[in-house]
Amino acid sequence: MSRSVTVYDVAARAGVSIATVSRVLRSPDAVRATTRERVREAVAELGYVPSGSARGLAERRTGVLGLYFPGFDAAEEAPDLDVFVDDPASVPTFTLAHDDGEVHPTSLFLDEVLRGAELEAWKRGFVLMIGVGRDDPDRSTVRDMAGRVDGLVVLARSVPDDVLARLSRRIPVVVLSGPPRGDDYDHVTVSNSEAMAELTRHVLAQVPEGARVAFLAGPEDSPDGGQRWEGFSQAVRAAGIGTDAVTVVRGDFTRESGRRATEGLLVGGAPDALVAANDQMALGAIDVLRDAGLRVPEDVLVTGFDGIEAAALSRPAVTTIRQPMIDLGRAAVQVLARRLEHPDAPPAVVRLPLQILLRESSQRPS
Repeated sequence: MSRSVTVYDVAARAGVSIATVSRVLRSPDAVRATTRERVREAVAELGYVPSGSARGLAERRTGVLGLYFPGFDAAEEAPDLDVFVDDPASVPTFTLAHDDGEVHPTSLFLDEVLRGAELEAWKRGFVLMIGVGRDDPDRSTVRDMAGRVDGLVVLARSVPDDVLARLSRRIPVVVLSGPPRGDDYDHVTVSNSEAMAELTRHVLAQVPEGARVAFLAGPEDSPDGGQRWEGFSQAVRAAGIGTDAVTVVRGDFTRESGRRATEGLLVGGAPDALVAANDQMALGAIDVLRDAGLRVPEDVLVTGFDGIEAAALSRPAVTTIRQPMIDLGRAAVQVLARRLEHPDAPPAVVRLPLQILLRESSQRPS
């Protein structure tokens, strides 16, 4: 391989100092037009690419932001893949199959948040590093990321408090989802409780007095799941419904966990309405209800939360609360970029609006 072109080579070709080359690359308006053009011509002729690591050392910045998730919602649905086969000729060029009608959820919550974060990072000149902490009990992934990025966005409660506190002493941290808990981090969140309470009131208005209502909860350690339970409970209490008329089952926000929880729920008889803490579990519940010969919404009303694409494509379409998923990712990067520019600013709490989408799954025919 030939020797890499350096800033010294560019300066020599253009007949300027390396400081002038640096100014052209970073603040071109601060350099005279004729000089700027000479430097740009030299860069193009030599094929010079600035060194990110060298620039980072000079500025004490990497130009990289981190986004840490505990795992992706569809990981359990991804089939095994082995591209290294003994006999490549045995792999068919294509296959023919009948469409089974199943909707594959390509746009899940974390996928959309990631898209938004990538977009905003690109617009602001940052590179985005993604860390996934599935099966990462000691949080070695996020610890490693912290040494490579200028700042970090983490999903609420995905990193233990003591680990997050240590990381925040080194780099800025933005917490995504979940309310502030007396900490000094910047937060980007939504009004989970208020929106879920309103949706629950809508559901309760569709069922007769004395109806059985079920809540399909998320993981116990999920801040969003906890807030959604609070909103549901508030609406149930306000309606004068006793706890004996409410059944709570729990999943982990995946479609498969929604199936398992609903199978257990049906052992005690089908409820009149099932409010799920997210769309994936609502879709899993509908799978099981359909297999059991129960109709949605005629026999059981079902609602979700998040507003993923698969909920709109389901039959029936699922009533849900749409989160501004892409905007959550964009807002998190915006807040982190602002923190880098203004490290002494007070902690920010950015709350994005939600939208309740009333669809077929909660509209009982009259």
